[in-house]
Amino acid sequence: MQLGSGSRPKGGKPESGVESVAQLRCPYTNAHSMGNKEEEREAMVQQQSCDVVAITETWWDESHGWSTALDGYKLFRRDRKGGRGGGVALYIKKAFRALGIETNEDGVECLWVRIKGKANKADILLGIFCHPPNQEEEVDNLFYKQLENVSESPALVLVGDFNLPDICWELNTAEKRQSREFLECVEDNFLLQLVSDPTRGGTMLDLLFANRDGLVGDVVVGV
Repeated sequence: MQLGSGSRPKGGKPESGVESVAQLRCPYTNAHSMGNKEEEREAMVQQQSCDVVAITETWWDESHGWSTALDGYKLFRRDRKGGRGGGVALYIKKAFRALGIETNEDGVECLWVRIKGKANKADILLGIFCHPPNQEEEVDNLFYKQLENVSESPALVLVGDFNLPDICWELNTAEKRQSREFLECVEDNFLLQLVSDPTRGGTMLDLLFANRDGLVGDVVVGV
């Protein structure tokens, strides 16, 4: 999935306070284990001139240290604890001032990074999330609390693997209670869901949210 952040809608003015957000080129991928994909990752970043790279399902643990480095980028990561798989990561160009936001909820596979705007440009709060299919309701609630705490940021973008295939985003309806509660959280925090095409196996499991119209530009699935 390819994201273009900060683009302006045709024929419209940007939201107040968001007009100075820098445009960032940000590919997102659900990796299903980064494993020995260092060369593949580096090639993608160099070819696409990426500012930010967002990855879910890294499958990293404490044994993955030096092999995760990417020249010219600062790495923020959160590995899954107590089990195989999972994990999220953000690579951000060192040219940007980026600050990780501390959270105390160990069970939530979510990472927040604030990218500082230069001069008169606004900051961007970027989040990446991985939701295991069998995640407990208690952990869901911890994530919802995180989202509530950051949702008033002037420019917020959240991307990730949400694993909620029963949601119909056209109608904002869902079959399962867990998915309906997530929809309520999205509505309560005034988030816009921006993916309109299936991302895996004919379903929309990977999603993208922003808290301002026009904050994210081109969203291309399958690149």
